[in-house]
Amino acid sequence: MEHPSDPNRVPVERRKGRGVLSNRTNRFERLVAEPVDDGWDADEPLPPLRTEVSEERPRKVITRNASPDLHFDRSINPYRGCEHGCVYCFARPTHAYLGLSPGLDFETRLIARPDAPDVLARELANPRYRPATIAIGTNTDPYQPIERERQIMRRILEVLEAFNHPVAVVTKGTLIERDADILGRMGRKGLARVGISVTTLKRGLARSMEPRVPAPERRLRAIRKLTDAGCPVRVMASPLIPALTDHELEGILEAAAKAGAIAASYILLRLPREVAPLFREWLEEACPDRARRIMGRVRDLHGGRDYDPEWGRRLTGAGPFADLVRHRFQIALRRNGLQRDLPPLRTDLFAVPPRQGDQMSLF
Repeated sequence: MEHPSDPNRVPVERRKGRGVLSNRTNRFERLVAEPVDDGWDADEPLPPLRTEVSEERPRKVITRNASPDLHFDRSINPYRGCEHGCVYCFARPTHAYLGLSPGLDFETRLIARPDAPDVLARELANPRYRPATIAIGTNTDPYQPIERERQIMRRILEVLEAFNHPVAVVTKGTLIERDADILGRMGRKGLARVGISVTTLKRGLARSMEPRVPAPERRLRAIRKLTDAGCPVRVMASPLIPALTDHELEGILEAAAKAGAIAASYILLRLPREVAPLFREWLEEACPDRARRIMGRVRDLHGGRDYDPEWGRRLTGAGPFADLVRHRFQIALRRNGLQRDLPPLRTDLFAVPPRQGDQMSLF
């Protein structure tokens, strides 16, 4: 249902294959742009929103964080923005720092970082650098559709393999199967693991809330291919949406275990900043009969708010429902022989590869 009173709502025909419904100006702008009828009454529909890709030349690519509830202190983002278009994506607000909208801009106006592999190699070769697992895919997906042409992620993996540097990859994209050769070799050496996100087993629901993500069954097949190649895989039931997908938790873990996953995790839905109104808009259109109930359960998890950003609560929520999900998860782990925690990846193999002309070591 269209809302003509809302000038930010983009017509259905323009956002086909996209996730969210609107493209509001980001929170940092003083002026707000809104479409206005010029009075000409010209019956000329606007074209669909196409993906635009620009390039960024970074001086550094390893981003550090000190978040106490994350298991890594450094990460790499090959791309800014994500064409997958997941309506719930917590990374959407980062597009505001680029002067763009966390709405449809986030999934249609992307930024690639083609020099990232070369910059990474320089950072790793710095004598002061000390290795620890680099996480990739924790903000935007490194295996979104444009990676097929750009191949930035594959070149990053080639650098990490050359340095014997540990890496943990998170993705919904089955394009990761292309890199099963590298990830398999690194996985067998204790240098790599992958997390595959499966939010629902229902193809129709997945297509609605993750419009350009491969179908759930394809992601399960990716788990099998990576596992067969020698790379350990964790299934991530993330985000788990209360009153919409939470009842699928056990089914997701069972299906992933059969596909070869050895570990599992989950994160309850979080809606920081601009994500909350974007998600509510989607709910009202996609699930009008359940929208009130879903948002009510979300607020129960976050102390009456759409989102609680406090460390230790932002990922798991709090209260009776959060406790129930945690209990169900533990039972499903045991039933399917899955682990919650995996041993740390190796850092003792790290070494700067010799360059042409370097003096070789005698020992």
